[in-house]
Amino acid sequence: MLLMTLAEIVGYLISVIIILVIVQFVLSLLLAFNVVNRDNDFVIAIYRAVNALLDPVLSPIRRIMPNTGAIDFSPLVLIVVLNIVNIVLVNAARAGY
Repeated sequence: MLLMTLAEIVGYLISVIIILVIVQFVLSLLLAFNVVNRDNDFVIAIYRAVNALLDPVLSPIRRIMPNTGAIDFSPLVLIVVLNIVNIVLVNAARAGY
């Protein structure tokens, strides 16, 4: 029972990180295509906060991955790895019964 609870808590944390990655992606697109003005302090503050939260996780992935030019695949790799970790933890918790 405890293992399943811990797996659910980690699953929720993984979901929060995935949502942050999606928010970062959407905000970067909005800023890149000038849908949102860069002078908007609120949006810039949110973008910097999300970047500050995700940079420690994404920077090691960026160092490992090859340079692909203007496209950054590290958020996609992070989402895939987090989903794999979540699947492994849930299955390990279920097997622990």
